[in-house]
Amino acid sequence: MANPKSQTTISPHSQAPLCTRVYPDESELDEKLQKAARAQKEWKKIDIKDRIAIGHKFMEEFEKMKGDDLYLELTEQMGRPVSQVPGEIRGFLSRAQYMLSIAESSLADVSLKDTDAPGFRRYIKRVPLGVVFVIAPWNFPYLTSINAVLPAIVAGNAVLLKPSPQTPMAAERFATALVNAGVPEGIIQVLHLSPTLTSYVIQHELVDFVCFTGSVVGGRAVERAAVDGPGFKGVALELGGKDPAYVRADADLDYTIAELVDGAMFNSGQSCCAIERIYVHESVYDKFVEGYVDLVKKYKLGDPTKPDTNLGPVVSVASAERIRRQIADAVKAGAKALIPEELFPIARPNNAYVAPQVLVDVDHTMDVMMEETFGPVVGIQKVSSDEEAVRLMNDSPYGLTASIWTNAAENPESEKVFLQVVDQLNTGTVFLNRCDFLDPALSWTGVKNSGRGVSLSKFGYDQLTRPKSVHMKIQTK
Repeated sequence: MANPKSQTTISPHSQAPLCTRVYPDESELDEKLQKAARAQKEWKKIDIKDRIAIGHKFMEEFEKMKGDDLYLELTEQMGRPVSQVPGEIRGFLSRAQYMLSIAESSLADVSLKDTDAPGFRRYIKRVPLGVVFVIAPWNFPYLTSINAVLPAIVAGNAVLLKPSPQTPMAAERFATALVNAGVPEGIIQVLHLSPTLTSYVIQHELVDFVCFTGSVVGGRAVERAAVDGPGFKGVALELGGKDPAYVRADADLDYTIAELVDGAMFNSGQSCCAIERIYVHESVYDKFVEGYVDLVKKYKLGDPTKPDTNLGPVVSVASAERIRRQIADAVKAGAKALIPEELFPIARPNNAYVAPQVLVDVDHTMDVMMEETFGPVVGIQKVSSDEEAVRLMNDSPYGLTASIWTNAAENPESEKVFLQVVDQLNTGTVFLNRCDFLDPALSWTGVKNSGRGVSLSKFGYDQLTRPKSVHMKIQTK
């Protein structure tokens, strides 16, 4: 089969084509990579304060783009209700602001003067890697891209940004704002690529590091391409999750139910850290399930361009069919579906609308409790103790986030239990009484099949630079 020459974005909502982008050939890619490498040699010489100032100017330029055109554009590309798009943009700018605020201190030389012997001076510099290839996903195209793109540029790297074929216009807006702010065009370039061309860039001798956010299957493909290429290329992988929540007996149920429904249903469940499985203490299980189901039934699944819609389509018909198949397999294996599909008539075979679903009588023999769903579906399982909950939460090939729900304010012993559970859970982040949230001051990282590497926080700059040691012996006459 011949390699494709272009990509066309299909709107999940209307199934109509939105835009087409033509792929470059290998010789054109070589020119773009050489342009990035040349530009980076000059860009790294720019004082860090000036690079940070350009970063702030970038935020100003992007602020000018905010508004209905940008919001509707993203909704048409990936299907999130238009009323929810401003939240992603606010988060995008908030993360940018935080990473700029810590850039100078995070990239400063590490002095060793307190331990220097007489006649010696030593310190460790943080130097840019060179050309960084960022492969971004479609589900939060602005929020996920900012994690790597802006810190990489501020640290002195050049960036090649490959967006998902589903959200090409998001990357183009991002790059336009950077160039308008004063970033040289060679330092930020958007590449629309086929899988074959993506591997070509990963393996290219001028690419020094790869940041990938996406599925486990995609992460494995990126890693294989890097290993098969020349040299020993660094790869950061932000992959999927099957994120659990544990509702303890003393949890505030009204608050917890509302938060966990939102954590499972926001963006139609298409978040790497969405809540996909819930373990509830047996003493509050029935009341929790009743309240959870009642709230899910109130969701409005429909046209995401309408302001009153709070649940849109999933990204594609193929994704919808995969999600429906996972639900059907669980029911066939003994699970009980609590949401009547007739409440959401827009959800039908051969379209991208999936009715939200709550499953009980589930167990870990079912894919719905073990494999990423990436849809508006959650399984709820009864447990009898903290120990059972922790065992089940850890019984997963993924380890991105986990959340514990307990009334620590009313019961100080609950906070003590939470801190003990933190040490037992094999995940990158543990939440108390919140979920599906990313704080840029904290490192974003996963274990097991959720990937490796770190973005955001001061450690995110470590990933995008390398240490260079300077050892000086001062000669005296």
